[in-house]
Amino acid sequence: MRRLAVGVVALALLAACGGGGGGSAQPAGSIKVTMTEWAFSPSSLSVPSGKVVFYVVNAGTISHDIVIRDGSGTTVARSELVSAGDSFVLTVPSLAAGKYTFICDQPGHEANGMKGDLTAT
Repeated sequence: MRRLAVGVVALALLAACGGGGGGSAQPAGSIKVTMTEWAFSPSSLSVPSGKVVFYVVNAGTISHDIVIRDGSGTTVARSELVSAGDSFVLTVPSLAAGKYTFICDQPGHEANGMKGDLTAT
């Protein structure tokens, strides 16, 4: 009986906390980026260098992701694939000052306009 009670309490706590899912609230101090077909909003971002937290929301009808690349095309950070109507918190622990691009790397998405510019100062 005690195991059942512990299990029910644990399940209730997990349900209340949410995950990275669509019902999660935007973390304080994070930068909201909304994904739709075929765009990011905003498509141009300026952030302080160092730890940067993005709250990525998929307001589209198909799955998207966000991949941050430096000037040489090297991937600096990437989100999970975010289902339509869902969200994801992407933390970049140490973003150096510089210019970056961000894209959705799902087939055809970047070519259709899912890209943007990111400047860390």
